[in-house]
Amino acid sequence: MAEPTKLAKDDEPKDDATPNVSEVETVEAASEEEAVAALDAHVERGEPILQVRNLVKHFPLTQGILFKKQIGAVKAVDGISFDLYQGETLGIVGESGCGKSTVAKLLMNLEQATAGEIFYKGQDITRLSGRALKAVRRNIQMVFQDPYTSLNPRMTVGDIIGEPFDIHPEVAPKGDRRRKVQELLDVVGLNPEYVNRYPHQFSGGQRQRIGIARGLALNPEIIICDEPVSALDVSVQAQVINLMERLQDEFNLSYVFIAHDLSIVRHISDRVGVMYLGKMAEIGTDTQIYDHPTHPYTQALLSAVPVPDPDAREGRERIILTGDVPSPANPPSGCRFRTRCWKAQDKCAEEVPLLAVPERFQGTDSPAAHESACHFAEEKDVVHAA
Repeated sequence: MAEPTKLAKDDEPKDDATPNVSEVETVEAASEEEAVAALDAHVERGEPILQVRNLVKHFPLTQGILFKKQIGAVKAVDGISFDLYQGETLGIVGESGCGKSTVAKLLMNLEQATAGEIFYKGQDITRLSGRALKAVRRNIQMVFQDPYTSLNPRMTVGDIIGEPFDIHPEVAPKGDRRRKVQELLDVVGLNPEYVNRYPHQFSGGQRQRIGIARGLALNPEIIICDEPVSALDVSVQAQVINLMERLQDEFNLSYVFIAHDLSIVRHISDRVGVMYLGKMAEIGTDTQIYDHPTHPYTQALLSAVPVPDPDAREGRERIILTGDVPSPANPPSGCRFRTRCWKAQDKCAEEVPLLAVPERFQGTDSPAAHESACHFAEEKDVVHAA
């Protein structure tokens, strides 16, 4: 009998620093075939479908030409944990360089994690290979940021959307692929007769629709959206966001939605996680994060949102952060935000704050009772993203 395929770490103590996440029910498989079969298990709406635990990605810094020596590491992602539930949208926001896109690549297994686990239906996908990893990638697809460079200019739209069928021929037989591609074009609001056109014949919004159609080709359960509308005009952004919401209801999709625009994230997300320098600073429902933020970094982000109402703009308090974002190669000790925080005290340099419900709100029904990685978390009135 074949040796059991080890798909998850056994007997590891639960990390008390991540109370916002649920227990992981790991799946053991005796063979690659059983591992692939386990990935087809049905997940009920509202149950965790993707569970990230203490995820770490460090990029080594080296010196030397012939004999390279590691002298440090860029800590792009440094121990984040969260759950994605079936049928929900988890928004991830933060400044450029905070590690959002690296998280997206790790979830797709395009980058190998330095440490931590990513459980999909109970299996740690960071340890999978061969047919099992191929099955995971069929069920987890990605929509990229730039609609201009994410499509091959030498391929027709039909070839671009139909390419996943070459890798997974069981989804659509060869004689049925053209019809399937035309159906996908119709689903995303494009003319099915555009199947023989090239990407340069489309606008930015249309190209992003093509990227979404490619992501839907294999009937995935999860779509990782890495700033899918940041390169588009505002009116086109609204069209694409509305399309993604409609497709989520139609195909029962779960989204990890990464973006800079706080208004867009609130519009589409059920829960929101705020990242800063490789760590999760605050996580909660959209109402909790936008109307009752407790972390100083989240409050500073929300105070920077432009307000169209002149009366509201006059009375708002603008939080101006001092200093630059520290280098991820040499992050501050303790709380990583302390070098720019107006609340920073000696404790902030000595102790790493846990991502947990602030003590003053524990056991209450207050919307401020959500996870925040701050020693002095408290509510502050800010002008909210509409």
